[in-house]
This record gives sequence, structure tokens and C-alpha cells, in this order.
Amino acid sequence: MRVGGRFGRVEPRRRMRDYVRGLLGPVGRKNGWQLAEFAGHATPDGLQRLLAGSRWDPDELRDDLQGYVAEKLGTPDGVLIIDDTGFVKKGTTSAGVQRQYSGTAGRTENCQIGVFAAYASARGRALVDRELYLPKSWTSDLDRCRAAKIPEDRAFATKGELARRLVLRALASDLPIAWVTADSAYGQEWGFRRFLEEAGLSYVLAVPKSQQVKSLAGIWRIDQLISEAPDDAWQQLSCGDGAKGPRLFDWASAKLPVIDFFDGDEPTHRRWVLARRSIKRPDEIAYYLAYAPTDSTPADLVRIAGSRWAIEECFQAAKNECGLDEYEVRRYPGWYRHVTLAMLAHAFLAAMAAAAVERGAEETVPVSSRHSPWQKCDGSWQLAIPGQHPDTTTVFMP
Repeated sequence: MRVGGRFGRVEPRRRMRDYVRGLLGPVGRKNGWQLAEFAGHATPDGLQRLLAGSRWDPDELRDDLQGYVAEKLGTPDGVLIIDDTGFVKKGTTSAGVQRQYSGTAGRTENCQIGVFAAYASARGRALVDRELYLPKSWTSDLDRCRAAKIPEDRAFATKGELARRLVLRALASDLPIAWVTADSAYGQEWGFRRFLEEAGLSYVLAVPKSQQVKSLAGIWRIDQLISEAPDDAWQQLSCGDGAKGPRLFDWASAKLPVIDFFDGDEPTHRRWVLARRSIKRPDEIAYYLAYAPTDSTPADLVRIAGSRWAIEECFQAAKNECGLDEYEVRRYPGWYRHVTLAMLAHAFLAAMAAAAVERGAEETVPVSSRHSPWQKCDGSWQLAIPGQHPDTTTVFMP
């Protein structure tokens, strides 16, 4: 995938190349100085201008990224995963920063919150979109927003509203999406579930135990409903492989009455309730609401519920390997630029991993006989792509 055309001048194009190579490289902490040193720059000024002053649109790169992920990882049954992550920050000037709960830290911290979308399929997973959450303490303070270069038309939006934007953009992209999954912060919103149904998307969304569910017998809390499940309603299923093998849980599921969304005389989808119970600690139960094609099985729902962990793996990999959280920018445009470039780097790694798996038995060349992809050119390290000149504007995409 070529993204060089998104940059009108050669200088920012080369700086972007150096920046992403640094994010992919063996740099201890991926801040301005260390990235500049890795690229062979005397100072970080050029890379800082790339994030703060150069004229380029990170949303255009995001669109390129989604097309790239669709090409390398896309499958007809792909899953879009919504979640947010925190970026712990000091001070009060970074766009969107305030003391707020961060699921990443598991407590209230002075931090920024980003709402993200990841794409997952049997071929791999990668982050594909992002939005910075701006609390009301920011959107109600115009002077503060101007200082952080937040656009004047950027009004307050809940995380659920930001999630809808991510879904709409994904639907408008080349990404083949059949399912959506998210945690209870998003699943508990009736409007978000309805939005997905009206968009024709199936979903498996986590919900809190207090979630109300309508049945022919009345309105129940979902935990009360599941507590009435007979013993033979539970079955042991794997929701995917983890580091120690299959992630086995006890699962119970039940279809809900068909109320709407008919296509002709027959329904195309059904709503479900779903529960996951720990085998070792049976008092630990997670709850879900689902909307799925009529031929779906409980195993299908369990697979989608388990795919939600893919975005956590994406966050971990993008932070640990691509510097997603190691930025030093404080203004709104800089956040989007750094995060988008980090996502681009992470997508490249995901595509390379998928390609290695697909090659399978063809990967028989001994490691000692391989040429290292790390090459030095003009005093700086670069990642080489076979058959490609080191100064090309193609950025790391096989």
C-alpha cells in the first residue's frame, strides 16, 4: 500500500517514513529524541513538525489503512470490535485529559481516553480506526479547546456516539464485516444495539448483570434469567485459543421471542441471551445480548464473544511494539497523527504475521541463511523490502 501520495512535499513524506520505521524499530522508548536518533536526525525537530505543523490528513491515512487491512486480513465473516483504552498523562493541557476512569489502569487516573475499532478474522487482527474522547470539561471550555487546536465543530460526544462513528466509517470502507462485538460499556446502550440491527449487522455485546431482558414471561434482569437456566442448558465450549490453549467456559444461551426485523414472512435474525461461567469459579458469570442470523448456533455466538479479546491483544501489541502510547504531543491534531501512524505500523506487523502463517511449509529457509530486513542507509537504519529501493515512498506494506 502506498501512502506517499497523501503528502504533498517530499520532506514530510520522508519524515513519515522515518517515523514509522522508528515505531517498528528496536527503539527503547519511542519518543521524539529516540526516534530521531534512530532515523539519523540531529534533532527531533523534523519529526515534531510532522506531527504538529505539516499539512497532511490522518483520516486519509486511516482510509488507506482500512483498505490495506481489508486486503491482507479480510474475510466474509470478519468481526469489528469496539473498545476504549487509556493513555496516562501528566498536567492539564493534553487534549481531552482529565481525571477519569481508565479500564487500562483499572482505576481513575489523569489520562486521555481513545475509542478504537479493531478488525479480526481467522487471518489476523489489527486496529482500524480511532477517536479521542473529549469530556464535557473540555467541550464546554472554548479557550481551552482553541489552545489544544480542537476543531470548533467538535462537540461533546459520548463514547457510544463515537463508537457509532467508527462503525459507520468501517461500513463505508472495504472491510468485510459480518459481526460487531464490544464490552458492557457499549452493549448496555439500547440505542447502540438498535443502530447495529438497523445497519444489518449481527452482534454479540457484553452487558451488565442488571441488564433488563424482555421475554414472554415478562421483564427480567439478565442475571435472574440466567439463574433460572436448567443444568442441561449449560455446555462447555471454547471461545478461542489463548496462551495456554483453548479458553474453555460453561455457556448457556436462549433465543428471545421474535418481535421485529422481518424480511417477508420469515425473520432473518433472532435475538439471544448468552452467559459465560467460569469452570473453576462458577460464581463468576459474564452476560451478553446477541442478534444473529436465524441459522446461527450457540457455538457461533461463543466464537464472536471470544473474539473481543483480540482488541486487547491489539492494544498490547501496538503499545509494546509500535509506541501507540509513547507520544509526547499535547494538541488534538498531533494525537490523531501519532496514533494513526502507530496503527499503520501495527497493521504492517499483523499482515506480516498473517503472511507467514499462510506460507506455512514454504517457510523452510534456515534463519541463519536469511538476510536481515534491517539495513543501514545514509547513516540510519531502515527496514528493507525485497526488490525495493530503500528511499521508496512505499511504507512497509508487503
